[in-house]
Amino acid sequence: MLDLYKALPTFVVTLREGFEAALVVGIVLACLKKANQVSAIAWVYRGVVGGLLASILIGLSLGGVLEGASKLTGSYNTIVREYLAGILGVVACILLSWMLFWMSQKAKSMRSEIESLIDNSLNHNGDREIFSIVFVAVLREGFESVIFVLAQLEGSIWQAGPIIGAFAGLLVAVLMAFLLLRWGIAINIKLFFQVMGILLILIVGGLVVGVLNQFNIATTLLSQLDPSKSNWCIFKDSCILGRQVWDASSFLPDRQFPGIILKSLFGYHEVIYSLQLILYLVLVGSLTFFYFRSLLPSVNKEQIKSC
Repeated sequence: MLDLYKALPTFVVTLREGFEAALVVGIVLACLKKANQVSAIAWVYRGVVGGLLASILIGLSLGGVLEGASKLTGSYNTIVREYLAGILGVVACILLSWMLFWMSQKAKSMRSEIESLIDNSLNHNGDREIFSIVFVAVLREGFESVIFVLAQLEGSIWQAGPIIGAFAGLLVAVLMAFLLLRWGIAINIKLFFQVMGILLILIVGGLVVGVLNQFNIATTLLSQLDPSKSNWCIFKDSCILGRQVWDASSFLPDRQFPGIILKSLFGYHEVIYSLQLILYLVLVGSLTFFYFRSLLPSVNKEQIKSC
């Protein structure tokens, strides 16, 4: 049975990433048409295809490592898989957090910067520079999406739910960009990215909870198999997670609706330990504070002096 609930987080992330990449491509195409450089448009599509192929290649390569780890025989199979998945989750958290603030800083100047790069490329007959601009934009968003999708997989890379969610997000993103750039349909881009930003903060927070759980499982098993690592487990019940502070298994289990939706989208767990709760609150609180602070209009020194 297809677990569509697993498609929710990958849909949200690829929708945001895909829409950002599509906007860059749309701006480049508009600049080339305005400059009557139709011959250079082919390099834009080559950049899109190149960026997508490179992203897929990275995904298959990293996915192959996870797939190989899941097929290892012996007692350390689960330990290796959980540690790899946890490390991949940490990378995904870092990339998503960086992307969140990068976009909030670059949103206002993105169009002017791209137009400047295109003008410079056209003045130097740089078709390959146009290719590079599009290729890097697509690869950047594709790489971030691939890492997050892989972090959602459990063992096998051929899971329909997360993959369907990723493709659905990309399709909707392309459709939105087409409606905006081709037909001029009004889309509040600022509001879209703000809403996506809030969702990403919650997704990153949930991802951290899951990553800690993966490290805890791996460390527990390792301490049981290797007596020399027995001191790695600090707590009896949770190994490295501390005391249990939440148990909603009786009224909101994470394997039944609606808990399963909260788990897939925001990393909800029916049982939470102190380290998970502390890091979740610190991370989500910090990201929320700095994110909304980055949305405020900047005040330069001249403005301060004039007040």
